[in-house]
Amino acid sequence: MAREPYRAERIPRPRRAAVDAGRLGRHKNIVHALIQADVTEARRAISAYSDQAGKKLSFTAYVIHSLGRAVHANPHLHAYLDWRRRLMIYEHVSIGTMIEVDWEGAPVPMPHVLKRVDERDYLAISDELRSVQTNPSAFPGWRYLKWFVSLPGFLRRSFAWIVMTVPQSFRAYSSPVLVTAVGMFGKCGGWGIPKPSQTLTVTLGGIAERPGVVEGEIKIREYLDITISIDHDVVDGAPAARFIEEFRTTLERAAALRDFEHTSV
Repeated sequence: MAREPYRAERIPRPRRAAVDAGRLGRHKNIVHALIQADVTEARRAISAYSDQAGKKLSFTAYVIHSLGRAVHANPHLHAYLDWRRRLMIYEHVSIGTMIEVDWEGAPVPMPHVLKRVDERDYLAISDELRSVQTNPSAFPGWRYLKWFVSLPGFLRRSFAWIVMTVPQSFRAYSSPVLVTAVGMFGKCGGWGIPKPSQTLTVTLGGIAERPGVVEGEIKIREYLDITISIDHDVVDGAPAARFIEEFRTTLERAAALRDFEHTSV
């Protein structure tokens, strides 16, 4: 029998961090909400502003900006349980995200935490994300990732547990809120169901054209599919529902972009 041709590839070391995160999330009581947000006006504005500014502005940055406002208004979505099972809630919102960077010739996701998102404007967040993409080694996430994935498995998991349960280390290295944009690489709709370890994980799915009602008329609109995953040990159902509605409304209202419209670029 002829031997079937195949090839073997090494799994990039940064994938170890994703495996560890999955293990951390195994025992969490996560609830998922699948929603749609009409982002037609937001995408049009971002495209127009990108042309005006002469640089590509990030749609993910817009989502993070909107999320920061909604979380700041609903602070328990930014809480987490420390090792004494106390709810830790910081005044300002930090949001983690995964940014695809080059690692030894292969694309891998690198964790990056944006600080004080509730105080920052959309342009500042977009510029930071673009800077991480073009020069990842200049940011702490790169140095942390290279060090972390070189550890043996039991040390990585022990360190991750310490980071997730000790307030000082958690604030320095991570965030209770994560945005992952795995679906943004496609042009069709769809939701992703993650296995999160954060209090709040927002998974951006695809964007699809669907009919919607605008001012009493049916029009073709662009809808972003979003999965919102919440740790039910930290957040009750009613606060979670209020947050989801405020986040969706903030995205669709595109207030951040209307503010930007009156600034010079």
